[in-house]
Amino acid sequence: MSPLLFDGEPWDYLGAHEAVDLEHEIVQSTASALRTGDDIAYARAAFELARDDVTHSMDARDRRVTWRASDVLRERTGLCYAKSHALVALLRAGGIQAGFCYQRLLLGDDPAGGYALHGFAAALIDDRWVRLDPRGGRPGAGVGFSADEDRLVYEARPELGEADYPTVYAAPHPAVLEVLRAADDCVRMCETGGLPSAEL
Repeated sequence: MSPLLFDGEPWDYLGAHEAVDLEHEIVQSTASALRTGDDIAYARAAFELARDDVTHSMDARDRRVTWRASDVLRERTGLCYAKSHALVALLRAGGIQAGFCYQRLLLGDDPAGGYALHGFAAALIDDRWVRLDPRGGRPGAGVGFSADEDRLVYEARPELGEADYPTVYAAPHPAVLEVLRAADDCVRMCETGGLPSAEL
C-alpha cells in the first residue's frame, strides 16, 4: 500500500458535511454514550457500533437507502458507504480526525461484470492514521478494530483491474453521494449495477 494522501487540511477531518451531520442530536447522543474511555476505546466502540449495530443493506435485503450519518444511526442500515459516514461522524463528534477511503473492486469474478467502489474510513488514532472497514454483515465479512494497522475486508487485486486508493478524503466522494442521493431502492440499485464505479 502506498503512503496515505490527504485532500484536505487537518481541521477538515473534524468538520461537518451534509452526509456527516455530526451536530445532529442522534450523532451527539450516540457519541456521548460511547465516550467512556480514551480515544482508542472510543474509536473501537464507534467502529464496533457501525460494524455490528448497523446492518449492511444487501446482507439484510433492506431496500432503504441511507447516506446521512444521522439517518444511518436512526435506521440502523446502510451500504458500506453509509456505515462509513456514520463511523466518521461519530469519530469526529468525539474529537478524532477521520475521513473516507475507497477501493475499486470487481462485482464478480470476471472483469466483464464491471466494478464498484467499496467505501470505508480512516482515523487518526494515537498519532497514527489507520484505515478502518466497518462493512461487517454476513459471517466472515467483517474485520476487527485495530489502532495499529489497517484491517480491510477486501484486498484489491491490481492484476484484475482492482485498485486500493491511497487518498483519505475529508468528505465523501461526489460520485458516491450522487448515486446514493438518486436511489430509492437499495437492493435494486445493487442488483442492477447502479453502485458507484468511478475510477478515483
